[in-house]
Amino acid sequence: MQIQIYGKNKCFDTKKAERYFKERKIPFQRIDLPRYGMGRRELETVLRAVGDLEALLDPRHPDAALVRYLSREEDKLEKLLENPALFKTPIVRNGRQATVGYCPEVWKGWA
Repeated sequence: MQIQIYGKNKCFDTKKAERYFKERKIPFQRIDLPRYGMGRRELETVLRAVGDLEALLDPRHPDAALVRYLSREEDKLEKLLENPALFKTPIVRNGRQATVGYCPEVWKGWA
């Protein structure tokens, strides 16, 4: 199991996700999303697992409405790659599986 947690430093749910894996002694790699972003292939993998681009978008971000109004999915992906602060966090990956937000019921099935 190769867990990656993409998160923001001040995100409460990201801290809860990290604590979840630490308490179960499951090793993980933490990636500071605003600082390092996410690669296109990683984003495509997460999108396939989640199934909906809207689930990846942080509704509290001021530019979220602008992204929603873009007509093409490709334009929306580009905007997310340009501005990683638009992502809802945490994004937790386990290979081709991924979740957005705090989802311990799903993570339990990964172990």
